[in-house]
Amino acid sequence: MASGLMKPTRFRTPFITEWRFERSDFQDPNESSEAWKTDFDDSGWRQLNLPHDWGIEQEFGSTNDHSTAKLKWDGIGWYRKTLHVDSLVEDERWFIEFDGAMANAQVWLNGHCVGEWAYGYTSFVVELSDGLREGENVVAVRLENPPDSSRWYPGSGLYRKVWISRRKKVSVAHNGVFVTTPEVDRQAARVNCEVTVENKTDEVAEVKADFLLIDPDGESAGCSEQKGLTIVPNWKGQISLDVEIEYPKLWDLENTNLYTARVRIYQEEVLVDELDEGFGVRTIQIDPEKGVFINQNAVRINGVCMHHDLGPLGAAAHPSAIERQVKILKEMGCNSIRTAHNPPDPYLLEVCDRLGMLLYVEAFDCWAWGKKRNDYSRHFEKHFAKDIRSMVERDRNHPSVFIWSIGNEVLEQKVAEGALISEMLRDEVRKYDATRPITVGCNHPSSMENGFASSVDVFGFNYKPHLYESFHKRYPQLPVFGSETASTVSSRNKYALPVDEEGDAGRLGFHVSSYDLYYPRWATTPDKEFEGQDQNPCVFGEYVWTGFDYLGEPTPFNDCETNSLNFVDEDTGEYREPGEAEEVSSRSSYFGILDLCGFPKDRYYLYQSRWRPEKPTVHILPHWNWEDRAGQDIPVHVYTSGDEVELFLNGKSLGRKTKSEYEYRLIWENVTYEPGVLKAVAYRGGKIWCQSSRKTTGAAHQIRLTADARSVGAEEERLIFAKVEIQDAEGNTVSVAQNELQFSISGAVRLIGLCNGDPTCQASFQGSKMNAFGGLCQAILQPVPGREGIGSLSVCSEGLGSSEISVEVRRS
Repeated sequence: MASGLMKPTRFRTPFITEWRFERSDFQDPNESSEAWKTDFDDSGWRQLNLPHDWGIEQEFGSTNDHSTAKLKWDGIGWYRKTLHVDSLVEDERWFIEFDGAMANAQVWLNGHCVGEWAYGYTSFVVELSDGLREGENVVAVRLENPPDSSRWYPGSGLYRKVWISRRKKVSVAHNGVFVTTPEVDRQAARVNCEVTVENKTDEVAEVKADFLLIDPDGESAGCSEQKGLTIVPNWKGQISLDVEIEYPKLWDLENTNLYTARVRIYQEEVLVDELDEGFGVRTIQIDPEKGVFINQNAVRINGVCMHHDLGPLGAAAHPSAIERQVKILKEMGCNSIRTAHNPPDPYLLEVCDRLGMLLYVEAFDCWAWGKKRNDYSRHFEKHFAKDIRSMVERDRNHPSVFIWSIGNEVLEQKVAEGALISEMLRDEVRKYDATRPITVGCNHPSSMENGFASSVDVFGFNYKPHLYESFHKRYPQLPVFGSETASTVSSRNKYALPVDEEGDAGRLGFHVSSYDLYYPRWATTPDKEFEGQDQNPCVFGEYVWTGFDYLGEPTPFNDCETNSLNFVDEDTGEYREPGEAEEVSSRSSYFGILDLCGFPKDRYYLYQSRWRPEKPTVHILPHWNWEDRAGQDIPVHVYTSGDEVELFLNGKSLGRKTKSEYEYRLIWENVTYEPGVLKAVAYRGGKIWCQSSRKTTGAAHQIRLTADARSVGAEEERLIFAKVEIQDAEGNTVSVAQNELQFSISGAVRLIGLCNGDPTCQASFQGSKMNAFGGLCQAILQPVPGREGIGSLSVCSEGLGSSEISVEVRRS
């Protein structure tokens, strides 16, 4: 069919630069209550680009709530920006789209409120058409983030991208394309495209639609038959279109083939709308006995839970930081992420589609029965339906999404009536996507006794490896998995001696020993969870709490008075009785397999050994700098993907050990310390598999500075992550070094974050000075907007000299 001469006017562009911002406390008489007015004077406000999280800019200790990182993220924030429109056309509609706004957003255009949205984690769109005028327009956004509304650090502000979009009055609706692959095998596949078309005119619209299929190489792979539709005024209609493909290029975790459905809408032989929607051709089944299958190939789920913050960047959703996290997790052997406990930034889905990472997308942390005074329970009854719709319609075309979750540890799981709410939410999801299973993360045993478990398609158990067997016997047709596991806590490169798994023995002041034996009362070691899964192969995988450390929830120092704890004094190594109450100094979690910077803790290698058994891995802990313990015994643990390990100290064998059934680490309990080299040689099938060593290092002598990129485009959203290592004279990282570091930058880059992975560190992420922790530190750089050339980062420390790197910021 001829497409006519008219070019579709649909476009979507980022609306993220040169916003004006002002924050105030609740009840502040200076709160900018009239900032919605067009003529309001915002010239004294700060100018910034999005994404922006105002909470991460505060000083630690600005509140006493260590469960939300001791940062003052609550308050009222106003954002204002000018939108210039060259011309307005009668048959066009304009919108502003928010990937997320924290929280309780009110959107104003030219002095009129045009939209509101309560939930800070779901995306929403507001139409601007009626109030828009040619020339200058003023967009104002008011956000109100109440205190006591989150169990972890939520962030604040326009922390995700904002977009301006435009389309015709007869066009594909927002999120109005749903692509499925109902029939798939290696020889052929059928692609179905459900298209919702809106008619926002006062006349009946006669339209036709088709879609062109574009394969992963950019070539045409077929076109659907055109179908017609009559839509009454100010209404919408749906068209179902199909294309058959021969020998489809399937999407899976190793082959991330992505197709494009190019949907085209015609009126009177003229193309009036065109929209590209990406998707993957694949099948996923979950069998209650055999687990997950992608394209009929068995896949064990090696997953982690992830909160949405990006460590020193706070909640600000920088795309390259999101991508960096996914790549680090994938290198460990992780193949799935649970978006705990809320819908994620859209870029996470794009990355997971492209890199091959399954997503378990979650809607809520609570339902009607809240966990905090001002949490989502205040909005649940009024808003749950539109928040579910937003989540599912936005994300349902992504091949990486394989499970929807309607809640986490909801209090309603404890009562039989809770199943009715769960079924209601399940059915709400199915309105928009009936192709994926639905789950809830349950932590209470009563959920398998009172009928709650039967309300979902797959059952997620939080921290219940001892109940896997009994659950499967009771519900043999219901797939089960560990929706939240382990919750082991540790501080990178901190070790409490002697090793004792009881009581508070693993605590070093406000640090937790990294022997990976310590966990809160509800949790387990990784080893115990592994055993529960291996004894019950019906369990199709797990989601470890958590992949990275995150801001807030510094368990075991969360929600407790420190004068009720016994501590190991970090300086003397001696136990001391509790004295006067001390303020909890921790501001971030200890749960991560990786720390807040993304530096691996010891546990990283335990999970890598299990999740990537084909990768030669052997890892020794603890470090080997124990000058004050010469002649004393130190337990040595080894994680390996091999089946045997021989341990050597200064060339002398300390014995060879073999893993037994349900044994996941090898332990030498009594290694008498002497400085030198501790070496582990791993064997597999009787042959050397790999080896690694720990060396007693010399004193801190120098700084090594490296970066993950040395050239970036000026207009790219790429951040540069620089790693600082404190080394001895031989170039070994000194794992006990905590030297103070001073950072300076010049040229075409700016410093937007510092971090060292220490959950007790109170230095600002926004500052220029920070101590190393465990011999490491991190600096995050961003190209200065509009500037090209060379940018430099320099780090210096007393007695260690300095180190410098340069980054080219080139014309994009």
